[in-house]
Amino acid sequence: MGFLYNNIIPLAGFLLKIIAKFNHKIALGVEGRSETFRILQKNLTNTDHTVWFHCASLGEYEQGLPVFSELRKQYAKHKIILSFFSPSGYEIRKNSPIADLVIYLPLDSKKNAQRFVNLVNPELTVFVKYDIWPNYLNEIKKNRLRAILISASFREDQRYFRFYGGLFRHALFAFEHIFTQNKTSKALLESINYLDATVSGDTRFDRVLDQLNDNNTLNFVKVFKQDQLCVVAGSTWPEDETLLTDYINSGAAPHTKFIIAPHNIKASQISRIRLELKTSTVLYSEKETRALKDGQVLILDTIGLLSKIYRYADIAYVGGALGHTGLHNTLEPAVFGIPILIGHNYQRFPEAKAMTQRGGMFSVSNANDFKVILNKLLSDRDFRQACGHKNSNYIKENQGAVIQILDYLRISS
Repeated sequence: MGFLYNNIIPLAGFLLKIIAKFNHKIALGVEGRSETFRILQKNLTNTDHTVWFHCASLGEYEQGLPVFSELRKQYAKHKIILSFFSPSGYEIRKNSPIADLVIYLPLDSKKNAQRFVNLVNPELTVFVKYDIWPNYLNEIKKNRLRAILISASFREDQRYFRFYGGLFRHALFAFEHIFTQNKTSKALLESINYLDATVSGDTRFDRVLDQLNDNNTLNFVKVFKQDQLCVVAGSTWPEDETLLTDYINSGAAPHTKFIIAPHNIKASQISRIRLELKTSTVLYSEKETRALKDGQVLILDTIGLLSKIYRYADIAYVGGALGHTGLHNTLEPAVFGIPILIGHNYQRFPEAKAMTQRGGMFSVSNANDFKVILNKLLSDRDFRQACGHKNSNYIKENQGAVIQILDYLRISS
């Protein structure tokens, strides 16, 4: 397995360079990775003390941020290296204040891993959830460096627990401790004789609770919403947008406001949504030139505002589960104590299953389902608020992962 893996990595690098000519996102990653070692050599010296945080993408960064922020304080004299694999993480958080250097992680070849670990030489490495790279972790273990994995979530069908997964199974043992989201994940680790694990829960609960302490005021949303009920649809895909536009066009009450935050903000996609709507619609980019209060629908043709915009929602719809792209973050709206609608493909998301069972979240399969439950939530204030409270209580009940992780690091350091 190791021989095959180490031959596939260079081939993957070659193919990515070819694909990059036709795909802007992949091109960003290829170009960014080509600069990593130059950035490290320019900004690090042999006398620097460092800590390394690694995230696959933006979601893992948000998940790890409460831990990163506390470690930033604890290791105030260290240089913090934050790496991403995906452009969707790097490009949005390349100026993150919790790190001194933000970089792309080079592909996991033996040569890259050895060079990276020798340059960074981290006193502590924190990986978030997954994106477990065998060669990097083997180098960490070989150099007797500390590494932990946080918010880990494992499934029985993953390669770590299959007969062919020896290389990746072995990589897990480079972590001195793994903090899992649930008991099932810990049991799976124990089944391969990995015993240094703690069920700490998911750091995302701590992260979204931190959001309540931020300044979530957005004046343009206040102007748009006025004193009306507002439905915020976050991270929507075309199938979600069809559901929303059909509902709005087929007789949504004119005093109900809608904010749509598409996952894809390409101009062609934004234009398509706008053309399909038969009511007054304004874009975020037009907020200085259009009368926001007169619009019924506000479309966000920008990124980075959704977590604050949920504060203004009376009801949220979270995209990704009506199709098969994967349900987006439902904890962000839940923390504000509002009911949530999602699609029907949510079985891989334990928080969605839990909130649905509690009655704060509702799964819809078609336009009729969507219309029935949304009308009920809009028309029944007591029902709407009761559902929202169930979601905020769920968030509060599941906080505390960060404290457990930090306590472990303090005791074991």
